[in-house]
Amino acid sequence: MTITSPPKPLDSPLRDGIRRRPLTWFFTLAMGLSWLAWTPYILSENGLGIWHYAYPRIGGTTQLLGVLPGAYLGPIASALIVTAATEGRAGLRAWRGRMTKLRVSWRWYLLALVSVPAALTLASAALAERTPVLPPVAVLAAYLPGLILQMVTTGLAEEPGWREFAMPHMQRRYGPLGATLAVGVLWGSWHLPLFLTEWGGGPHVDPVRPLEFLATTLAFNFVMTWVFNRSAESMPLAMLVHVSVNNFLSLAWSDMFPSLGIEDAAHALLLASTTAALIILAATRGRLGLPARPSGKLSS
Repeated sequence: MTITSPPKPLDSPLRDGIRRRPLTWFFTLAMGLSWLAWTPYILSENGLGIWHYAYPRIGGTTQLLGVLPGAYLGPIASALIVTAATEGRAGLRAWRGRMTKLRVSWRWYLLALVSVPAALTLASAALAERTPVLPPVAVLAAYLPGLILQMVTTGLAEEPGWREFAMPHMQRRYGPLGATLAVGVLWGSWHLPLFLTEWGGGPHVDPVRPLEFLATTLAFNFVMTWVFNRSAESMPLAMLVHVSVNNFLSLAWSDMFPSLGIEDAAHALLLASTTAALIILAATRGRLGLPARPSGKLSS
């Protein structure tokens, strides 16, 4: 008597489609899921005012309840869905390993903690044409806890999708420059509906603001790609670089530059990001830290 193993279940058309076009599915889901979740926030009194409901404020902001759920539902959830569909449990285990890759030289962490505030301080001082004011002790005491909070919120919501999932796939297909440009534009565009809310100064926001934001995101993405590649794709480090910007601007910047307004903060970020991007492009000759592929050799 011959015992035959049961037939393997056939892949569903949906999973098969995701496997054929993982990047298309990731970007579509990342945009669609976030935008769908942000729709009530956009329609609320914190946005267009069509829905007569105001989101509660936590810590002086509505972003935790209005923005964060959609952020979590977009990039990170999409990366997990596509990884599970294309690589299964083994892919998810590898994904978790990259997400917890903390073994990077301490110099990189120092660079992330110091260079980001330093670059923004220099750019802001140039705009203000004056030296910065030392922030209060309370701000300095809150800086590290704020950084940790930003890692759990902004960093964890965005970077596992745009950086950990999208960049390796895109770089293999388009190279570091093409991938950085494409992901930078898509990453920036993902935020655009939020400019209809108080997050982006909406609902009646000057069109220049989202355009400046797109330019800043694109420039800053060159910095993120370089850090990601040079650190052997360390996600904690990439997250730290990203949230260092948010943390410095939200906690320390206004106390250090009381004569500048919120629009000046956006100008300073664009100036610092563009300058850093140009330096990195020139120093790496466009490789952005991606190791060169070894030349192929014929085997005997």
